[in-house]
Amino acid sequence: MGTTTPPRTLAEALRARGDESLAGLLRARPDLLNPVPNDITQLATRAGTRASVVRALEHLDRFALQTAEALAVAPDPAPYDTLLSLLTGDGLDDGEQRDDAGAAVTAALPGALATLREQALVWGEDERLRLVRTARELLAPSPQHPSPTGLGPTVAEATAGMSPGRLQEILVASGLPATHDPVSAVAALSALFTDRTRMAELLDTAPVEALSVLDRLVWGPPYGEVTPNPTPPVKWLRDRGLLLPVSTRTVVLPREAALHLRAGRAHRVPEPVPPVVAAAAERDPQAVDRAAAGQAFTALSTVEELLKLWNGGGPAILRAGGLSVRELKRVAAALEVTEPIAAFWVELAYAAGLLATDGESDERYAPTPAYDEWLDLSAQDRWTHLATAWLPATRVPGLVGGQDAKGRALSALGPELDRSAAPEVRRRVLALFAELPPGTAPDPETLLRRLRWERPLRGSSPSGEGTDLRSRLALWTLNEAELLGITGRGALSSQARALLDEGEDAAGALLAPLLPEPLDHVLLQADLTAVAPGPLERPLAETLSVLADVESKGGATVYRFTPGSVRRALDAGQAAADLHAFLAAHSRTPVPQPLSYLIDDVARRHGHLRIGAASAYVRCDDEAVLNEILADRRSTGLRLRRLAPTVLASQADPGSLLEALREMGYAPAAESAEGDVLITRAGARRTPPRTPPTPVPEGPPVPDATLLGAAVRAIRAGDTAATVVRKESPEGATGTQASGSLPRTTSAETLATVQAAAMTGTAVWIGYVNAEGAASQRVIAPVRVEGGFVTAYDHTADEVRTFALHRITGVAELAEDGQG
Repeated sequence: MGTTTPPRTLAEALRARGDESLAGLLRARPDLLNPVPNDITQLATRAGTRASVVRALEHLDRFALQTAEALAVAPDPAPYDTLLSLLTGDGLDDGEQRDDAGAAVTAALPGALATLREQALVWGEDERLRLVRTARELLAPSPQHPSPTGLGPTVAEATAGMSPGRLQEILVASGLPATHDPVSAVAALSALFTDRTRMAELLDTAPVEALSVLDRLVWGPPYGEVTPNPTPPVKWLRDRGLLLPVSTRTVVLPREAALHLRAGRAHRVPEPVPPVVAAAAERDPQAVDRAAAGQAFTALSTVEELLKLWNGGGPAILRAGGLSVRELKRVAAALEVTEPIAAFWVELAYAAGLLATDGESDERYAPTPAYDEWLDLSAQDRWTHLATAWLPATRVPGLVGGQDAKGRALSALGPELDRSAAPEVRRRVLALFAELPPGTAPDPETLLRRLRWERPLRGSSPSGEGTDLRSRLALWTLNEAELLGITGRGALSSQARALLDEGEDAAGALLAPLLPEPLDHVLLQADLTAVAPGPLERPLAETLSVLADVESKGGATVYRFTPGSVRRALDAGQAAADLHAFLAAHSRTPVPQPLSYLIDDVARRHGHLRIGAASAYVRCDDEAVLNEILADRRSTGLRLRRLAPTVLASQADPGSLLEALREMGYAPAAESAEGDVLITRAGARRTPPRTPPTPVPEGPPVPDATLLGAAVRAIRAGDTAATVVRKESPEGATGTQASGSLPRTTSAETLATVQAAAMTGTAVWIGYVNAEGAASQRVIAPVRVEGGFVTAYDHTADEVRTFALHRITGVAELAEDGQG
């Protein structure tokens, strides 16, 4: 095909492209690479399949999609001027009022058309633009699927099957000369509807009510229901073909008439320019960074507190997977947040690999070994770890509490929360934030309008949770970014900008100075409380969290000492002297006397009773205490029996016996088989090593430059083999073959031909059957023929290969240039 010959098919149009253009197509539509097409024809066929075209249409912005929709209702092929007219109108309805909009469309149309061409949705020269057939079928109007433009079928399509007599009646009522040729009648009626002057004269004679009917149909949907005895206005329109019957009760406004009423426009409002994201507020960038840093520190504390709750083993997993509603409520109450926010923190810890299932028979959630490694990181590194886990995650916490397509409840950590569009929406929302000046908070409504313009077909969800999932993902992103400290006071922080543009190290360097320095002291008070005026150093915080209970959180954390909390510290192996020394070393105020008395009192009674395994036993040197326990009616359920003056036996297990006696007000200690006190240390339970959940990809991954280059070379080589011109065999020769079939020659002819080709250095066309029995056609340049094998450069694979002679079905010489 010469360079000036217009392409006749999509395959010819793709064949005329350069390698960079083909690589651009494969980059924009990576689904075409799975597997790599054998040649250009197969690439064109795959690019026209319904699934691939739908995926390509979903990635178009609104104006590119409007351009494709206009081509779907334009003649096929359509000149560029016709397409432009459909997008701008003929300008006869409102004079110069649409000049600005028309200029914007005129300026943007070449870019939109280039996008459609690059993605192989449109091909052909400007004089003959063609929308691929599958896209036309998807976007063209039909009673079941009205066109996005709101236009109905053409006169020719709507009158197909109409009787010649009825056509004559319409012509006469419209003032047109009668004709007995249906084709001429349809052409005459179409010409009337597309003639501005004659159409205006016809509508001038229409009743006012008839014009009202047209006004309701003109911008779609173009279909309406009629009764067997229509009203006079409807009858007037139907008699003149302005309403054509689709069925006995349905009529349609033909496309040509609707375009006249629209002044030639396919869309009511073309949108060639993306909406501008407006600023809702402008704040001091430093205040934004400080607010974001404060929230980042809160995020770290919240995740740490969540995982401390499940240190000894978390809640059980539902049979269908995930966290029960009751357990989520417990987490929300413990974190003092709402349930949706609690679901976010749980899912974030899971996405970061800090939380997983333990894999036991009674499967439960628990922290992973990676959680301990995370705790050892600096605060800024812990934050970047969470942020980089959030950005690509496909799990959507905002769906928790909703229902799936089958009406089943969606639970936190459940199996149905993945939405592959979530990462792309998150990054796009943050990119739009980053386009604004530092400290500027965008208006959410204008941001959503921009997202809808960029991906107008990506709003619906097949999962049944809503009609605009992309907008919901964007709103959830705004809330989650604020919770995580990506944004502060509604604006993107400097550390988040650095994370997106430069990476984790740059973000951590900006965040570190803004985080509060951990403290090495608390303030003890006489009411058995301790006040931490800021974040505490990790060893101090961990020890204090065992020795006391958190009473309130905020700018300062208040801890309360109770008999239970002191006993917890003693159970962890601390002695009373250790606790006194710890408080004296870390308090900026004197240790209050009531607190010292509390520690000594609990320590005096701690371990006085000993619990061991008999099934279980209670041992105490004080017989009076055991007599008191036996006399207590609350111990009836334990089924205690005295084995010796200082020993009681129970049928309950040691753990249950331990808890029951503590509830009765005693302070027992568990002991080993050797009689030593068992020390229970917090945070001992961890899952086996786990990897974070893998995000669910949205379609095939975008190929890298190396893969694209190899794919283009393979397609070109395969196309060379498929389209090369073969020399015609003499009539009656054994090598004669049908066009498109494998060549057939005898073994002797095959050997002689390839030997001659090796001597002369020419290429030949062969048919080859591999070891799996798959047949293929190849163009090879033989280099050496020996031992029953042919070593040749394979133009199809673009490499040197060895072929077994007995697997070559036949060989044919290639035609010389110009022959064929």
